[in-house]
Amino acid sequence: MTTKGQPGRVIRIDDETWADFGRLCEEKGIARATDIRMYVVREVAAWRKQQEPEAPKRKFVRRPAPKSD
Repeated sequence: MTTKGQPGRVIRIDDETWADFGRLCEEKGIARATDIRMYVVREVAAWRKQQEPEAPKRKFVRRPAPKSD
């Protein structure tokens, strides 16, 4: 467990990419872990949305306008 109550994860990334990712995140003003979490959350949310069955289309019935005499 990390100090924020979330389990830690291990990923494998080459040193050069990790260093450049660190510089990128520094420019963005966020931590690498935060950037990775935001990416994963966005991807999972999009995937979950795709998994939902499509809502049935609603039929709209036009009613004739009332006749004015």
